[in-house]
Amino acid sequence: MNKLNQLRDMTVVVADTGDLAAIAEYKPQDATTNPSLLLKVAQDSNYASYLKAAHAESKDVDDAIDIFGVKIGVEILKIIPGRVSTEVDARLSFDKEATLVKARRLIELYAESGISKDRVLIKIASTWEGIQAAKQLQTEGINCNLTLLFGFAQAVACAEAKVFLISPFVGRILDWYKANAEQQEFAPQEDPGVVSVTQIYNYYKQHGYDTIVMGASFRNVGEIEALSGCDYLTIGPNYLEELRQDDSKLERSLSADNSGEPQQKLTLPETDFRWMMNQDAMATEKLAQGIRGFAADQEKLVALISAL
Repeated sequence: MNKLNQLRDMTVVVADTGDLAAIAEYKPQDATTNPSLLLKVAQDSNYASYLKAAHAESKDVDDAIDIFGVKIGVEILKIIPGRVSTEVDARLSFDKEATLVKARRLIELYAESGISKDRVLIKIASTWEGIQAAKQLQTEGINCNLTLLFGFAQAVACAEAKVFLISPFVGRILDWYKANAEQQEFAPQEDPGVVSVTQIYNYYKQHGYDTIVMGASFRNVGEIEALSGCDYLTIGPNYLEELRQDDSKLERSLSADNSGEPQQKLTLPETDFRWMMNQDAMATEKLAQGIRGFAADQEKLVALISAL
């Protein structure tokens, strides 16, 4: 068996792409999109008809983007057996009420296309406001994927909010350490992103949280292999192919039965959450940078649709 198939035996493999052909090629269980991936799809002439249809059906530009994202999501769901993640506008990351409105609208659009909410994850940035919005949505039966997660405080707050899934960004954590420290090379098990996700995974298992941990944003296959056994991993097509071409043995790295040294259970009210984030320069900077990046791509989508 190649490493991709071995990985599937211990971890749910998710495709980190909006490209329908790539999803069909690698046959993941689930798929996830974001504004950057949707922008890439929107700029592909193969998907021009979806963009034009979204524009024609919408009441305004922002609504057109939501409709376009859902149309791509619906096509993805025709290929995969599991769920698709569709992201709330990153510009709403600090507005709980607006996030709730947008999330419910996305679920409504999926319902109009005949897709039940149990096949959709609403993707929200892991700000305090985003986490609290997700907490409310979960009580409504709307499952959430909390993204742009870099720090332990975010992971703890998400678990307490009983969100369905979190997406800690492995590679972007590594990026920060390479930019802000002298060390440039890391063995896979010592990679700061791998260390972070391992801590979160072990913490969740030790304290019986049901929230799924889905490692994301990889910079090399070594990071993926070092997190084999994680609940889910969302992987780009280039790394899926690299794993598929490798027939060597893949050892399991994470296991609920071996969750490492005991970790104290935390409870984080808003003030403690904000203090922990303030003390974590990497998490604070990467969260802000990630929101800015997704918001910028959202604006590019606005411009693209406005030009139709």
